[in-house]
Amino acid sequence: MEVTRELVLPAPPEEVWDALTDPERLKEWFANDVEWDGDELVYRWDDGEERRARIDESVEPRRLGFRWRDAEGEETRVTFELEEADEGTRLTVTEGAGSGWATALALQALATVAA
Repeated sequence: MEVTRELVLPAPPEEVWDALTDPERLKEWFANDVEWDGDELVYRWDDGEERRARIDESVEPRRLGFRWRDAEGEETRVTFELEEADEGTRLTVTEGAGSGWATALALQALATVAA
């Protein structure tokens, strides 16, 4: 099952791309620790959860795709598509059900707007 969500973030595509691909920025809003080595990523959370991902598509700053195993051990694919919009950047997130990226991004967008 795939889930697609669309968010409009109040930032240009280059800034949104950076928030999705810079390990230090990812630590600010997604995981507690992020390692990025070539096409391999490791996300770690303070509760002990760890997920490994492999990037299989990257077109800066427009599209990023990777595969990882979800909390149940099922492999799922996550894709981010960035498009310039009047309000900033329209970000479309397509993911296997339960991946959590769209929810995390929505919470980050609310925190950014409230700041």
